[in-house]
Amino acid sequence: MMQDRSEAANRIAKAGGALALDYFRRLSTLEIVDKGLQDFVTAADQNVELHVRELIERAFPDDGIVGEEHAPKAGTSGYRWVIDPIDGTSNFINAMPAWCVVIAIVKDDATQIGVIHDPIHDETFHAIKGAGATLNDAPLHTPADATINRGAVGTGYCTRVSKPSTIAMIEALLARDGFFHRNGSGALSLAYVAAGRLIGYMEGHMNAWDCIAGQLIISEAGGRVETQSADAMIDKGGRVVTGSAGVFDDLIEIANATFDP
Repeated sequence: MMQDRSEAANRIAKAGGALALDYFRRLSTLEIVDKGLQDFVTAADQNVELHVRELIERAFPDDGIVGEEHAPKAGTSGYRWVIDPIDGTSNFINAMPAWCVVIAIVKDDATQIGVIHDPIHDETFHAIKGAGATLNDAPLHTPADATINRGAVGTGYCTRVSKPSTIAMIEALLARDGFFHRNGSGALSLAYVAAGRLIGYMEGHMNAWDCIAGQLIISEAGGRVETQSADAMIDKGGRVVTGSAGVFDDLIEIANATFDP
């Protein structure tokens, strides 16, 4: 049952990515709607999510669905699919190739499956709880020996967190001779932590569709992630701190000093 959903999640994420990539190639035709401060949505976001939902409902009609752009669907199976059709919409609408399709599957208050698909670079990061992580079907291992002054830590900014808290987090990182990186897609940054391209990621608040897939992929690749309730993250989101084993404790110290748990 889990393997069936795992294979379907990969397939569906790639199908959503193909549709999103088609929109990306004709950006001039898209109408952009401003949802709030630095928060945008397009027909691409909405229609990719509808397409992904349709494929999920066709394959697993009893599963629940939670997505960024449309109302949640209750299920009876105990499984919930959590979708971000295009994470990195600001990048997407400005023709920057740093966005992805994200799918997580949650059961028993834990993320069981995570997929982050980057159509631009044809990269699919994937994990099943307890079974490891892969990048394009090859085993994925987060380097354990990173140090905070030998790599970049991904960061994000959410308007639910005060600007002074975010500034304090960056200052604390710099004070430890660290370096920060922001690419505009939290999910893609988490995938890069799993792959060792970033040594960690911190953000004061993220929504579940942006982070729980990536957190599972990092954990299954050997990185470290704060223990959180998947159901609580779906309900209200929360802070995210994750990284390689060598820097995780440093990042937790910085987060505890600058963000609420």
